[in-house]
Amino acid sequence: MDAEETVGAGALATHVELVEGPDPELAATMGFSGFGKKARTFDLEAMFEQTRRTAVERSKKMLEARAREEEAHKEKELRSQHEDVDSAASGSSVMGACPAVTSESSESEDGSNEELIGPPLPCQTSIQGPAEDTDDDDDEFIGPPLPPGYKDSDDDDYDDMQEEDNNPVKKIPDSHEITLQHGTKTVSALGLDPSGARLVTGGYDYDVRLWDFAGMDASLQAFRSLQPCECHQIKSLQYSSTGDVILVVSGNSQAKVLDRDGFPVMECVKGDQYIVDMANTKGHTAMLNTGCWHPKIKEEFLTCSNDGTVRTWDVNNDKKHKGVFKPRSVQGKRVIPTTCTYSRDGKLIAAGCQDGSIQIWDRNMNVHTKFHCRQAHAPGTETSCLTFSYDGTVLASRGGDDTLKIWDIRQFKKPLNSVEGLSSFFPMTDCCFSPDDKLIVTGTSIKKGGGNGKLIFFERETFQKVYEIEVTDASVVRCLWHPKLNQIMVGTGNGLAKVYYDPIKSQRGAKLCVVKTKRKARQAETLTQDYIITPHALPMFREPRQRSTRKQLEKDRLDPLKSHKPEPPVAGPGRGGRVGTHGGTLSSYIVKNIALDKTDDSNPREAILRHAKEAEDNPYWVAPAYSKTQPKAVFAEVESEEDETDNKPEWKKRKI
Repeated sequence: MDAEETVGAGALATHVELVEGPDPELAATMGFSGFGKKARTFDLEAMFEQTRRTAVERSKKMLEARAREEEAHKEKELRSQHEDVDSAASGSSVMGACPAVTSESSESEDGSNEELIGPPLPCQTSIQGPAEDTDDDDDEFIGPPLPPGYKDSDDDDYDDMQEEDNNPVKKIPDSHEITLQHGTKTVSALGLDPSGARLVTGGYDYDVRLWDFAGMDASLQAFRSLQPCECHQIKSLQYSSTGDVILVVSGNSQAKVLDRDGFPVMECVKGDQYIVDMANTKGHTAMLNTGCWHPKIKEEFLTCSNDGTVRTWDVNNDKKHKGVFKPRSVQGKRVIPTTCTYSRDGKLIAAGCQDGSIQIWDRNMNVHTKFHCRQAHAPGTETSCLTFSYDGTVLASRGGDDTLKIWDIRQFKKPLNSVEGLSSFFPMTDCCFSPDDKLIVTGTSIKKGGGNGKLIFFERETFQKVYEIEVTDASVVRCLWHPKLNQIMVGTGNGLAKVYYDPIKSQRGAKLCVVKTKRKARQAETLTQDYIITPHALPMFREPRQRSTRKQLEKDRLDPLKSHKPEPPVAGPGRGGRVGTHGGTLSSYIVKNIALDKTDDSNPREAILRHAKEAEDNPYWVAPAYSKTQPKAVFAEVESEEDETDNKPEWKKRKI
């Protein structure tokens, strides 16, 4: 028969089906009995529904218990206020109410057949303090009482933090500095990867140096130096948004892309300089001015050139540019862009031109400008830098007319603020915003012996000069404020790259290398030779591996070849194929050897006849060729010659 029943109102719903009994034929066939019972099945939906109802009932009971407890607590508070009972006694009476609640809740739990799931309920009044503190629920706290004076110190810290937030000058990290020696000429390009781990510098000496803060020690040496563009000055260096490649813009017409270690990845194609319309050429045809990466698209970058175009490129396509933007003057003529940049979202492209204008295009529409200002800076001066603020609404421009201006691109006819008298001698003097967007930083140029180059900080809203740093006795060309590191990098006109940081406000970067001691060079390492390790060579060809430097030096000292004294320098004219120190050229060497020749060839006839007998006995060169046609030589006798000389006048007897 089928038996299906629900055990208890609060029990889980189960369905058990039973049959009349085991089938004897089946048991005989299989060899064992026990068949006939079906598997026990569970209805999960019924189980969840029953659990939910149980939880709702239990929560209702708990809320009712808490309500009764609060009413009792309020009655006791009123009673204690009328009777002026001590606060401690009132606290003990409140604590005494807890067992009643727990016993009541235990009775309610015993009344139900359900099992309590989870930890027991905490006593509500045990976490509360005296009755005086229960009036304000917001001031309750868990744990031991605070020490005296804690709130006052907390308020002081809060006030200090508030003051620091209001005063952006206190966020400038200038308490410490390190100096990286790039070279002897101007550092005209700086670049930091997004993580702040590596710095790249470029200069007028055509060199590009790579610095790794985590790998450097206190000696502050670059781990790689290269000349990617041969004899062209480096004008701009920038890491991509992912930090895996570097854009190199130099004085030639072809920008290059290097990887993190300085190896070439891509080089832009050069355009045809005989085509009039620059939009029909595949690349730039004149000297580049600057370039930058797209902030969102990691494969795209931007360059501008003296051919009057601003071009976008794709790293994966070095055969042709991606897009062309041609700035125009008021008359519609070609204008040379001196600087270019993307907006923070990458939707706008801005270019500063030689006629003093700033022109901004939509990245997807390269024909007409979206914003433009014709008289942004003085005509004929090179606008050296354009940079957008982090919020994307403000554009700062550093002009060759010794000005710094800030613009709202929504009202682009007139600058919001401007400051004059900031001397600039370089076409790449730049400016940047602080990470909190409250300050603008730029550098000043000086003549030789004219003082110190300065890094000047202006407040963005009022454009008041709030701070300045005297960097060195040379011009400040490049400045870069990294938002993650909170460190300021500066490139100067005397070949230095300085890093300003604060041990508390800054992160990583220069802090990683200044704490490392200089590695001492062991003299023994310079004396030993390098070994070529050939792991799969035959045993007879394997070189014995060096076990100890000291033992190897002792063996080399006993070796007569390795311990041979070096040959002293030649002081004389030279012997054995070695030229003397003062006879470096072949002509001087020959002249000195001729001067030192002791043979006397004053009588040329005797010098020739000295070899006559040997030539007659062993003819080799001339005589065999004339053996058939040469007549027999007849020489005059010596006596007759003497007689002839006696008859000759005195002047004929002299030897010539």
